[in-house]
Amino acid sequence: MTRYLIIALMAASPVVAAEWPTKPGDTPLSPEELDALAGRTLTFYDDGQAKFSAGGAYSYTYASGDAAFGTYSFADDGSVCIAYRNGFSRCDLYVRSGERLILIDEKGDRYPVRPE
Repeated sequence: MTRYLIIALMAASPVVAAEWPTKPGDTPLSPEELDALAGRTLTFYDDGQAKFSAGGAYSYTYASGDAAFGTYSFADDGSVCIAYRNGFSRCDLYVRSGERLILIDEKGDRYPVRPE
């Protein structure tokens, strides 16, 4: 039983580095910049908002007002991993590209963040 719990925890742990499809000029956020996400709300161009609360709580509010809640952590490769309350999880890489902050998801889709 303990072995299965350890395997389940390892599978849910954000330590596996992904091959992120970055473009020339993309610079992943530094550990200090990742830490500075705490307390911030990032707004995307589709009006969705990602809120990173101090202490690791996370919420994503869609333009419709619906929201998803979970916790966030940082993986060894600098990506931000979200474990949602519904059991779904994902990791994204935030990069600076010129003056823009961009989220790159695991599929390689790019979502620019609106300037604050």
